[in-house]
Amino acid sequence: MFSDRTNWKLARNRLTEALEEARSNGARVLDLTISNPTRAGFHYDEPRILRSLASPRSMDYDPQPKGLPSARAAVAAYYQTQHGIQHLDLERLILTTSTSEGYSFVFRLLCNPGDELLVPKPSYPLFEFLADLHDVKLIPYPLIYDHGWQMDFPSLQKAVSPRTRGVVVVHPNNPTGSYVHPPERESLNRFCREHELALIVDEVFLDYAHDRAPRQSFVANQDVLTFTLSGVSKVSALPQMKVAWIATSGPAAEVEAAQARLEIIADTYLSMNAPVQWAIPELLELRQGIQQQILDRVLTNLAELDRQLVTQKTCERLSVEGGWYAVLRVPVTQTDEELATDLLRHKSVLVHPGHFYDFPGDGFLVLSLITQKAEFAEALKQVLEALNP
Repeated sequence: MFSDRTNWKLARNRLTEALEEARSNGARVLDLTISNPTRAGFHYDEPRILRSLASPRSMDYDPQPKGLPSARAAVAAYYQTQHGIQHLDLERLILTTSTSEGYSFVFRLLCNPGDELLVPKPSYPLFEFLADLHDVKLIPYPLIYDHGWQMDFPSLQKAVSPRTRGVVVVHPNNPTGSYVHPPERESLNRFCREHELALIVDEVFLDYAHDRAPRQSFVANQDVLTFTLSGVSKVSALPQMKVAWIATSGPAAEVEAAQARLEIIADTYLSMNAPVQWAIPELLELRQGIQQQILDRVLTNLAELDRQLVTQKTCERLSVEGGWYAVLRVPVTQTDEELATDLLRHKSVLVHPGHFYDFPGDGFLVLSLITQKAEFAEALKQVLEALNP
């Protein structure tokens, strides 16, 4: 009765079962997996946000496939003020309800059923489900760790095939927190030109560099056809507002052809609602205050992680440049899922096992750095006690 593309394993895993058991027993769980900033104790300008959604202009239905010009102009202004991108063409921007929808549009644009996309490993598990829904095959390429994370270009060369249509890059990667550095960008563009591939770049965490220095966006990448995805879910820490965008750049003829097709895809769905489109200028203006709060929290928790790691010898924090997560390398005495389950059952601490992000082997835990500070310190203490008996 059902399609093969939705033939996912739906049984609950051991960690989910252990979490439900702990909560049903009334246990206080210390959460080191939190990704929802609206529930992480940050201060939002609530009146201003709510006012932004009350524009009388929302009563008029103006179906714009790419999104309202004023909303797209606000996105262009964000790139100008935050990243120094001058004169971003509004016609090369398309608004979507989420980066997931943005991926969906781009996958549909580039791929026939059975075509392939190269995706980083480790990375966020979203891609697998999106690829299944669009009958696209994902071919992983590894990020290798040697005093920092790097793209493995020899593996990229081995992974490409006649059915490859593009390369997915997460900048910075989630969860490794590694940015694409300028030499890697040049190699990536050269690789895509050589094989006539598009570049799909996820920049949702771009603004969260831990050294607070700006990082170069791919929005102005002109060497190859490039689709840059981002949105207010992370930029303004407002995932509930469902605002994202695709910015297309590259050789003019390829961009023009891509935009014409993307506009038809967007027109087919017309998914963006009017109130949130009119609110986009205000929601983007609010980003600076919330980004400051989040970065302060991230850096405080990162310092606490390093402080506690000094007192033991079995665990190591891997290098991280940006984003909201840290990767902890731990002794391999069991699978990561078994370790995470034991930590939950015996220490009431919830962590993400490395396999959740498709790490190549066991021995990795992923910790959220936006957990409230006291809870983070307490949870980390429990984890390190368990790993250093």
